[in-house]
Amino acid sequence: MRLKPGALLRFYSLCGILVQVAATKSKARGSQGQFPLTQNVTVVEGGTANLTCRVDQNDNTSLQWSNPAQQTLYFDDKKALRDNRIELVRASWHELSISVSDVSLSDEGQYTCSLFTMPVKTSKAFLTVLGVPEKPQITGFTSPVMEGERMQLTCKTSGSKPAADIRWFKNDKEVKDVKYLKEEDANRKTFTVSSTLDFLADRSDDGAVVSCRVDHESLNSTPQIAMQVLEIHYTPLVKIISSNSWPEEGQSIILTCESKGKPVPEPVLWTKDGGELPDPERMVVNGRVLSISFLNKTDNGTYRCEAKNPIGRNSTEYVLIVHDVFNTLLPTTVIPSLTTATVTTTVALTTSTSTSATAISTRDPNALAGQTGPDHALIGGIVAVVVFVTLCSIILLGRYLARHKGTYLTNEAKGAEDAPDADTAIINAEGSQVNAEEKKEYFI
Repeated sequence: MRLKPGALLRFYSLCGILVQVAATKSKARGSQGQFPLTQNVTVVEGGTANLTCRVDQNDNTSLQWSNPAQQTLYFDDKKALRDNRIELVRASWHELSISVSDVSLSDEGQYTCSLFTMPVKTSKAFLTVLGVPEKPQITGFTSPVMEGERMQLTCKTSGSKPAADIRWFKNDKEVKDVKYLKEEDANRKTFTVSSTLDFLADRSDDGAVVSCRVDHESLNSTPQIAMQVLEIHYTPLVKIISSNSWPEEGQSIILTCESKGKPVPEPVLWTKDGGELPDPERMVVNGRVLSISFLNKTDNGTYRCEAKNPIGRNSTEYVLIVHDVFNTLLPTTVIPSLTTATVTTTVALTTSTSTSATAISTRDPNALAGQTGPDHALIGGIVAVVVFVTLCSIILLGRYLARHKGTYLTNEAKGAEDAPDADTAIINAEGSQVNAEEKKEYFI
């Protein structure tokens, strides 16, 4: 059977269509396992963002990157948008990577990677751009500040995205009770943040370092800090220090007036009982020190030290009480004198008699230890007692000697006085000692 030419043409056309349909279905079945993969990217303003699109299974199908405005950036390895900040990193059948340098806030948005299969498959990657906060500044401080005045310090920073966090510190100790304010900038992308520290000035704050710290994720754990050193002026604080806690007559005392204020106080003024110092020769002022020598009862009273500076004046008092001298003199003990008489009798020899009298007086060698000043009345009394006791001892001794006269016996051979010498007296002795005459000898 012979076919007509028109019928043959229609047959070939139908076969071509069937082959094309079959090829399209086969390609569609092969592309079912092909999916582009992307990741979200966060970058600091001014940094570089890397966008990567990967395909695990690809049968030579093209890849494309486009920006949030759906402008093609790269189609395979061909650059489509004239932007010198956009560069190709890598292009293959399985990956298309590009980089965007010097990123700005306007670059933030959703970027699309397209895989040109049937149908076209896409994957989204969101680029987040962090706004770096500006260096903070502290305002509201005027130097100097008077004690008791209210201070309001404000710390402010702009350009952060998202909004930055502000913290206050005083000498490295965080202050919690602060006010916080957040405002959106004109570009409607970044924020201006401010915080206010409110407190009453105190003298303890003088020289303190107040710092404002800005924390933000774009700073990579290195916060931005602004500092302010406080200068507080206050009236003097006065205190008197004594060198002697128990002053006695005859001693010395040193009173030191310590004054602290800002500005530094002028030289201090010393007064006694509301008037000038009564004895300039003994009461010497040297700067802040008052020295009093040879204390006596007339020095008792209230001593005032006054200090002043341009802010004001202040004073304090010290009550001086001079005590009596602590006397450690012990009483004198008098021991009555003893009298002894000794008589020696010898035969044919000269009789000798000796008498001795001894008076003993003892006194504590430490009687005057610790005495710091003379007491004339006490010394006079002691001397009188000693003289009286001595006189009494002499009178008693005289009476004793007058009443006790000694009677003594000497035994000499009778007739011995007529002998020319002692040997003849012994030979011519007429009797023994039994018949010897008694001789008396008196001791006066």
